[in-house]
Amino acid sequence: MTAQLTIHNAGPGLTVQDLGRPGWKAQGLSTGGAADPLALLEAAALLGTPPGQAAIEMMGFGGTFSVNQAVRFALTGAVMQADINGEPISPNATHVLPAGAKLTIRGAKQGVFGYLSLAGGIATPPIMGSRATHLTAGIGKPLQPGDTLPLGADADRMRAPMKLPVADRFAGGTIRIMSGPQTDFFAPETLAAFTQTTFTRSPRGNRQGVRLDYDGNGFSTRDGLNHVSDLIVPGDIQMTGDGVPYVLLCECQTIGGYPRIGSVIPSDLPKIAQAAPGTSLQFQFLTVEEADATAISQAATLRQLTRLCQPMIRAPHDIADLLRYQLISGATPGDDLERP
Repeated sequence: MTAQLTIHNAGPGLTVQDLGRPGWKAQGLSTGGAADPLALLEAAALLGTPPGQAAIEMMGFGGTFSVNQAVRFALTGAVMQADINGEPISPNATHVLPAGAKLTIRGAKQGVFGYLSLAGGIATPPIMGSRATHLTAGIGKPLQPGDTLPLGADADRMRAPMKLPVADRFAGGTIRIMSGPQTDFFAPETLAAFTQTTFTRSPRGNRQGVRLDYDGNGFSTRDGLNHVSDLIVPGDIQMTGDGVPYVLLCECQTIGGYPRIGSVIPSDLPKIAQAAPGTSLQFQFLTVEEADATAISQAATLRQLTRLCQPMIRAPHDIADLLRYQLISGATPGDDLERP
């Protein structure tokens, strides 16, 4: 019997996401994938699974889920209230969802994007090398109550439960950026004002990007300098005609005409994605050398996270699936030592 996940209730922002589909920008398709890819790497470290497996991304609110076969899972990203049949479970740790039990994931207490990752991954048919939903491009659709999703096989179902201490990336704070192609279009005093301004994450935002609100005059280019549309990427900070900044996220377009005052370095972009409306943000320019020093591959990040994982010690009476574990090995009838 094929393992599958059933969605009984769904928040408004549920989609299937993986690490995206790179290599299609020339055809006008951005990479997409998880708004917070670090959360998928955290789940892979916890579950001992490949980092490219697809999960469910939840924007602000989760839903209710069940499976027809017991499956290991982890909740990462935004801190969301969750329980199995009414028993609370912790984030950033592995758990087992028994067949027929109800996993309920409620609103986010911290952050915006939460992730439900199941061992084996969501096994929907890949499109252009990825299972990621790309709403802007019309690839896939939001998940709805009544939907069922196939699950892959868990290759390490006897793996011990794990937990992972994670750094806070939900409180905003200082965001590091580097100069871009149009940074010199802005006067030095405008750049200084930009780094001295405290912004707040606006309620206006989605997987394409988020608006930043602030008090004061707009950030305009000097002498009305303009440019032809060119390549843009997630992290770019575009200035609209009225001088309001937007930080582009994973599902942004590939070409844009607004000037970019700078670009958020990849390691800080999850802080932007996970900043809830009203969160305070400030920007700090790095040199190219400083920005390069922060660069780390996803493979290296996964190795680091795996080393940080710790066994989750539980009392036997709290382990609902205790009989799944082989607690005694090499048991005998007891008379073998008496035999000749």
